[in-house]
Amino acid sequence: MNLQKQIKSDLTAAIKAKDEEKKDTLRVILGEFGRLDKKELSDDEVVKILKKLIKSEKEMLEIKGAEGDSTFIRVIENYLPKMATQEEITKWIEQHVDFSEFKNKMQAMGLIMKHFGATADGNEVKKLLQNM
Repeated sequence: MNLQKQIKSDLTAAIKAKDEEKKDTLRVILGEFGRLDKKELSDDEVVKILKKLIKSEKEMLEIKGAEGDSTFIRVIENYLPKMATQEEITKWIEQHVDFSEFKNKMQAMGLIMKHFGATADGNEVKKLLQNM
């Protein structure tokens, strides 16, 4: 079952369980899907939308001066893939990246992000490369 279908089925379950916060969050997510031209989205597209929603929620919380976490964010994070740790990324870089092939370290970023995809945060990879 792809991520989009999983979210739809979880909405049905949340409605039956009368879980208002989860239901409201899943409806916002499905609303974002509905704004797109495509009816069927790949898991990568769904992950991008989820990350965008989390980013915008964090920005709103920051503006309000509230805590950096909310139920909305926690529900969405359940659907995101497990993120690679800094140790995992560093280990992979040490084993697979030959920096002599690049003019500078930052040029290796494309290769690293291609390998890790949505499981690595680009800003974290950039910081790791700068510190190497």
